[in-house]
Amino acid sequence: MIRHQLLTESAQALGIDKVGVAPSNALDGDRLREWLARGYQGQMSYLERNIAKRLDPSELLPGAKSVISIFVSYHQQQHFPHLDGVISKYARGEDYHGVLKDQLHELAKQLFEYQLDGKSRRERATVYRVFVDSAPVMEKEWALRGGLGWQGKHSNLITKDKGSWGFLGEIVTTEEFDSYDLPIPDYCGSCTACIDACPTQAIVKPYVVDGSRCISYGTIELNPSMDIPEKIKSGMAHWLFGCDICQDVCPWNRFARETQISHFYPVSALQKKVPDFQEMTESEFDSGFKKTPLQRPGLVGMRRNQQTTS
Repeated sequence: MIRHQLLTESAQALGIDKVGVAPSNALDGDRLREWLARGYQGQMSYLERNIAKRLDPSELLPGAKSVISIFVSYHQQQHFPHLDGVISKYARGEDYHGVLKDQLHELAKQLFEYQLDGKSRRERATVYRVFVDSAPVMEKEWALRGGLGWQGKHSNLITKDKGSWGFLGEIVTTEEFDSYDLPIPDYCGSCTACIDACPTQAIVKPYVVDGSRCISYGTIELNPSMDIPEKIKSGMAHWLFGCDICQDVCPWNRFARETQISHFYPVSALQKKVPDFQEMTESEFDSGFKKTPLQRPGLVGMRRNQQTTS
């Protein structure tokens, strides 16, 4: 059995801003199924697959007992005004997947030191598995259950002392803890700032986002060979990758704290100006944006986005 105190101390030493753990009981899938039935996933067909794995951690790791969730801030107090309203804050630096996975593996090493001793990599995978937005895991639900924060009306996780500018990651493990965290209340109250500010009306009602109307969906998820639909294009303004509007207006982000991770600051290709992607070659794009979130739509997608906003 793992001490909860060891979890919090180890996470803090690794620069993890918030950590919590919950029993790995299966989730109720009614809300997910309703969301999918309404077509809010758009072309994100991967969200329709592996429903059983999304809802039950034991489908990902047999014998799972606990789910550890972490919140790592990417907030940047140092302003880059030429990027505001153009490139989402989370996407200006290196790809967060590798950064968080390194933190999670190191956290697991400290937590499960004795359980892992002498085991091969394959055997270790029977004790814990690490996930960062790249597997069928309901990360927001587990963060809620682990007491990291509450789900805002824009559907993002909001922490009471750090705001919402953060990445989430998980460790699913067969180990139990001597105590577990509890969900915290919803502190959004009567505020509708995020709903009122969304330029494409993607937040169809509190806590429900029609992904197919979201600017982030149009600029990142939509196939680069496709035109951005008018319902998104009409509200894009200058956004080339993602959108921060619903978080920019959230009152809780006045508590946001500077990230401790330099990897999340803008890469050199973005530090002085927004590039002209129309004039950029594939090799120049790869050189400037290798291992960054902008690789998701690629140069073809970034050209389309820039043409749409021009």
